[in-house]
Amino acid sequence: MTGAHGGAHGGAHGGPVVVPGGERQRGVPAATYRLQVHAGFRLEDAAEVAGYLADLGVTHAYSSPLLRSAEGSNHGYDTVDHAHIDEARGGSAGFDRFVAALHEHGLGLVLDLVPNHMGVADPAAAPWWWDVLQHGRDSEHAAAFDIDWEFGGGKLRIPVLGSADDLDALEVADGELRYYDNRFPIAPGTGDGTPQEVHARQHYELVDWRRADGDLNYRRFFAINTLAGLRVEDPAIFDATHDLVLRLVRDGAVDGLRIDHPDGLADPKGYLDRLAEASGGRWTVVEKILEPGEDLPDDWATAGTTGYDALAEVDEVLVDRAGEPAITALDTELSGGAVDYAALVHDCKREVTDGMLGSEVARLVRVIGDLPGVETAEQTEALAELLATFPVYRSYLPDGREHLDATVAAVRDRRPDLIKAVDALHPVLAQAGTEASTRFEQTSGPVMAKGVEDSAYYRWARFVALNEVGGDPARFGSTVEEFHAAQRRRAQRRPQSMTTLSTHDTKRSEDVRARLAVLAEIPTEWAHLVRGWLARHPLPDRPLAHLVWQNLVGAWPLSRERAHAYVEKAAREAGTSTTWTAPDEEFEGRLHALVDAAFDDPETAGEIEALVARIAPFGWSNSLSQKLLQLTMPGVPDVYQGTELWDFSLVDPDNRRPVDYALRRKLLAQVDAGEVPAVDATGAAKLLVVSRALRARRDRPELFTGYEPVAVTGSGADHAVAFDRGGAVTVATRLPLALADEGWGDAALQLPTGAWRDLLTGERVVSDVAGVAVDALLSRLPVALLVRD
Repeated sequence: MTGAHGGAHGGAHGGPVVVPGGERQRGVPAATYRLQVHAGFRLEDAAEVAGYLADLGVTHAYSSPLLRSAEGSNHGYDTVDHAHIDEARGGSAGFDRFVAALHEHGLGLVLDLVPNHMGVADPAAAPWWWDVLQHGRDSEHAAAFDIDWEFGGGKLRIPVLGSADDLDALEVADGELRYYDNRFPIAPGTGDGTPQEVHARQHYELVDWRRADGDLNYRRFFAINTLAGLRVEDPAIFDATHDLVLRLVRDGAVDGLRIDHPDGLADPKGYLDRLAEASGGRWTVVEKILEPGEDLPDDWATAGTTGYDALAEVDEVLVDRAGEPAITALDTELSGGAVDYAALVHDCKREVTDGMLGSEVARLVRVIGDLPGVETAEQTEALAELLATFPVYRSYLPDGREHLDATVAAVRDRRPDLIKAVDALHPVLAQAGTEASTRFEQTSGPVMAKGVEDSAYYRWARFVALNEVGGDPARFGSTVEEFHAAQRRRAQRRPQSMTTLSTHDTKRSEDVRARLAVLAEIPTEWAHLVRGWLARHPLPDRPLAHLVWQNLVGAWPLSRERAHAYVEKAAREAGTSTTWTAPDEEFEGRLHALVDAAFDDPETAGEIEALVARIAPFGWSNSLSQKLLQLTMPGVPDVYQGTELWDFSLVDPDNRRPVDYALRRKLLAQVDAGEVPAVDATGAAKLLVVSRALRARRDRPELFTGYEPVAVTGSGADHAVAFDRGGAVTVATRLPLALADEGWGDAALQLPTGAWRDLLTGERVVSDVAGVAVDALLSRLPVALLVRD
C-alpha cells in the first residue's frame, strides 16, 4: 500500500508505524486540518485551499462526512445513501478534484464516517428507509435498522403528526401518502380508499410527535427522531454501508478515518476490528468522550480518540485554581445556595431518562422482561436510576464491569426502595453480549450526552470555560505536574491519538475559553461587574444570566444577531426557564432584552468594552500557550478550520461560519517573509505559532518522539509549563495576568547547556549552568519552541 501522497513515504508522511497493541497503522498524519464541507463550501472550494494547508504545515485534510446526506444538511451526519458522494457538496467529480489537489500538494485525506445511524427526515431521499416503510418486515433492508416490530403491532411508528387528530391532513397524491411536505410510500395493493384508510393499511403508523418520548419502536441517535440507528454489527450491513468508503481507501483517495459516535454501536470493538481488517489497518480515531481518568479499551483497533480528553488537559493547566473560592461564592449567591454539581448531573440525566429517551428505557424493560418479584414500574425506575448514576458514557463488557458494579452500589445506597429491583437487574446487565446488556450500554451514552453536555453544562454557569465536552466543570484547573503526568500517560498509551482544542461540537472555541480563563485571575472584579449587570438588567433565571454574560464577554465583539441566536439556544438547552418544545415567550423576550442592553445601554456596553480591552491581551497569551501545548504534546494535532487566527465562536452553528482564507494566505505570506508579528488583534502571532509548530512536526518528526518535563526554577516558575518531546522543547506561559504584576523574576528554564534556537522568533539562546532566563526567552512572545542550534 502506498502512503498518503501517492508514493511510499515514511515517518510523518504516512509510512507504517507501530503503535501500542501491535497494530500497524498506515498513513499516520503529522497533523490534520478540519474542513466543514457543505453546499456553501463545496469540495471544489476545499480543493482551492489545499495549497494553503500544505503551506500551513499539516499533512492531511480532515473532512466532515461526504456521503449523500439530507437535503440542506450543513454537517453531513445525516447520511441517507452510503453509495454516493453528496452531490450538494460537489459529488464524485468534486471529490476527485479535491483529492487530486491534496495529492498535488503532498497531502492526504482523513474522512469522517457515520456508522451508527442514517438520516430519515425525508423518507423519499433515503432509499433503504423508504423501502422499509413500503414493505415492512419483508423489506430487503429491514434488518439494517434496529426496529422493535412487535411493540408497534407490526408497524414502524413515525412521530411526525402535529397532533393525534392531524390524520385529517393526510392526502394521497402521485402514488404517495402526503402529510404537508412529508412524503411516504404506499405498499403495493393498499392505495384505495380515503387517505386515512390508506394510512391504516401501511407498514408504518404516523403518530403525534409527542409520543416520541415513550412510544417509538426504533433506535435513534440520541433523541433525534430523524436519525435512525443502523445495525452495522451485521456483516452484510457493514459491507453495504462501507463499500464506497473502503473502495476510496483502497484506491488511495482516503488515508485515514474518523468514526462518529462508536458508543452507539452494539459492538464497538467488533466494528473496529472489522474496519481495521477491511481498511488495511489505516489510521483511525473514534469520537469517544472519555470522562476524566478514563481510558479507551486497550484492545480497540484504533489510534485513539478525536481529542476531547486532550482539550481538557490543556485547558485546565491554564486556569488559576486560586480563583475558585470567589467564583464559587458568586455562583452560590446567584443560584440561591451551593450547587451540588453531581446531584445536578443526576437530576438532568433523570429528566432525559424520563423524557426524551423514555422510548429507549421502555425498550430496555421489554427486552429484559419480567423479573421475579419486581413490578414493571419498579424495574423502569431502577433502570432510570442506574442510567442516571452511570459515571461514564458506557462500559464495554466484559471489561468495564467495575462501572456497573459501582453504579449498582451507589443506587442501592441512595434508593433503598429499589434494592430488590436493582439486585435483580445487576446480573442481567452484567452478562456480556446479551441484548439486555448491549442495549443498556447503547443507552447510557445518550443519557450522559443529553443530560450533561446539553443540559447540565447550560444550567451550571459557575465558570463556563470549563463546561466543555470531555471536561469536568467541577474540577477547577490543574497543576503543571498533573499536566505532565497526563502527557506521559498519553505518550505511553496512545501516542497517535488525535488532539484538538476546537471542533464543530465544542461549546465555545479555544480562543473564547482562553479569554474566559483570565476571569479566574480576577474573580472579585468579575463578580462586581456581574452584580451590577444583574441589577441593571434583571433576569429571573440568574444562573442563566451569568452564563450569558460570560459568553458575551468571551466572544466580544460579536454581532447582535450572533448574540441573540446563542442565548436563545442556550436558554432552551438549559430547559430551566424555557424549552425547545414549549418556548416561554415572555421569558425569552426578557432574555433578548438583556442581550440588547449589552449593546445599547451605555454604562453596560462601556463596562464590557473596558473589561475586554483589559483581559484580551492576557487571553491572547493563553490562546498561544493553549495552541502550542496542543500542537506539540503527544498525539496527532488537529486544527479546526479558521482557528489558526483568533476565532471567537460560540456553539454551533456559530462555529461553522465561513472562513476567510484570502486573509490567512496574506498573513501567512507576511509571516513567512520574516516578520515576527506582535501579539495583537490581527491574530498573526497565532498563525506564526501554528505554522511553525506544524512544519516542525511535519519536517522533523524525530524531534517529537518522547516526553519529558523540563524544569523551571526561580520566583516565576509557576507561570511556565515546559516539556521536551525528544529534541523539540515547548515553553508556554500560564496565569499571564498575575505574571504581568509579578514578573518572571529569576525564573530559568533548565535546558542542557549549549545553543538553542526558537523556531517561532528565529532567535538563538544559550543555556549555561543556570539554564535560560525565561524573561529574555519570552520577551517577544509568551511561548517558545526550541531546538538545538
